[in-house]
Amino acid sequence: MNPILEGALIGLALALVLVAAEYMLLNKAAQARAKALHRAPQLEEMERRRIASMARFSVLLPFIFAFFFWLIWG
Repeated sequence: MNPILEGALIGLALALVLVAAEYMLLNKAAQARAKALHRAPQLEEMERRRIASMARFSVLLPFIFAFFFWLIWG
């Protein structure tokens, strides 16, 4: 397989895992906080910003991996 394509696919998979893990962990924390405060679960502004920043980073991750795979094995 082409090293650029391989790096991009690995970067895409890692990006999806990172965003999903961040969302699940923050959602779990919000549910625990809501249970303790007897409220409906809701993400705070800072938590939404963390998810957004992880998503923005994840857009660049496949390109970064593709570049380094090309640089090392290309």
